[in-house]
Amino acid sequence: MSVPVRQAATVAAYIAKQKMLGRKRYPLVLMLEPLFRCNLACAGCGKIDYPAPILNQRLSPEQCFKAVDECGAPMVAIPGGEPLIHKEIGEIVAGLVERKKFVSLCTNALLLEKKLDLFEPSPYLFFSVHLDGLKEHHDDAVCQEGVFEKAVKAIKTAQDKGFQVNTNATIFDGYPVEELADYLDECAKMGVNVTMSPGFAYERAPDTENFLNRQKTKNYFRELFKIRDERGSKWTLSHSDLYLDFLAGNQEMRCTPWGMPTYNVFGWQKPCYLLGEGHVDTFSELMEETDWDSYGTGAYEKCADCMAHCGYEPTAADMSFSKPWKLLPLMVNGIKTEGPMAPEIDLRAARPAIDVHEEIVAAKMDELAAEKRAKEAAPKERVNLIDNVK
Repeated sequence: MSVPVRQAATVAAYIAKQKMLGRKRYPLVLMLEPLFRCNLACAGCGKIDYPAPILNQRLSPEQCFKAVDECGAPMVAIPGGEPLIHKEIGEIVAGLVERKKFVSLCTNALLLEKKLDLFEPSPYLFFSVHLDGLKEHHDDAVCQEGVFEKAVKAIKTAQDKGFQVNTNATIFDGYPVEELADYLDECAKMGVNVTMSPGFAYERAPDTENFLNRQKTKNYFRELFKIRDERGSKWTLSHSDLYLDFLAGNQEMRCTPWGMPTYNVFGWQKPCYLLGEGHVDTFSELMEETDWDSYGTGAYEKCADCMAHCGYEPTAADMSFSKPWKLLPLMVNGIKTEGPMAPEIDLRAARPAIDVHEEIVAAKMDELAAEKRAKEAAPKERVNLIDNVK
């Protein structure tokens, strides 16, 4: 685990306050998506399958600030789409840093060098550069050659200018574990922390075949940590030890979808960042009206194989407070890579998946069409008023 001390202390104090107030559900990280448009079309991405009018939508800085204030989470992740496409991204980030939110700006780094002047180095800001592996694998994952080299160059430039830089990797089935270990070794040499997570099986992704199921994920990460121990590698992973232990099959957890709520051009997304099954206008509606028990592994078919950090890191954070004794074996022995695994969640009672994507898109398109008609009618109304005066 490698999290800046100031950030860790702030988050710990925040969680302690929620516990003292008796709150069962509270956010840790706001996933703020100011746009869906991207300058890449990765095969495993399910975030960009929208008609052009929706891809052209942008959250304004005021909308972003309102969502952040309404949510109250101490950390804000800005994914997308590609946030650096947003013309007001500098203003948005500056406003969040001014609020002393820890901001993770996620980017594929193709525009990073060009846009660096929009930002100021701060202990509250770090760039999270998407790198799924070393050159050949990453370029294949993002479906474009040369992206890895551009990203690495941008990382070094940002570091030279005093910015904090992390990388994030999505792990898919078929990626040799030794190659991932090599990638993590290279990240250690570059001086960057790494966030990594098994890919979520987006139903709308162009490639829906190469996602890890839960058993494969556990076996994969056990092998990865075994390689780390054998090599004596010193990876700096931006995860809690309990979450990493969960990936290796040693912890029994259920996800905490409200721990990383999502706000985007549709509104507040139900139930989580990875799964869009409806939207509401306010954060309080999201927290109070979502049927949380109907989602998650064992409850919903779409969630069956998910072990992503956005759902389980909040669980691990809560567990650190409610069951601190679970940390002791990790502190003494590290992550177990042999022997029996923790019991798995029974999937037999999960409700069947439903497809609501087209319905959501159609409703948004109707909304945008109505707004367009209203704007087109406005000048005519002003002309009519002038004529009536005459």
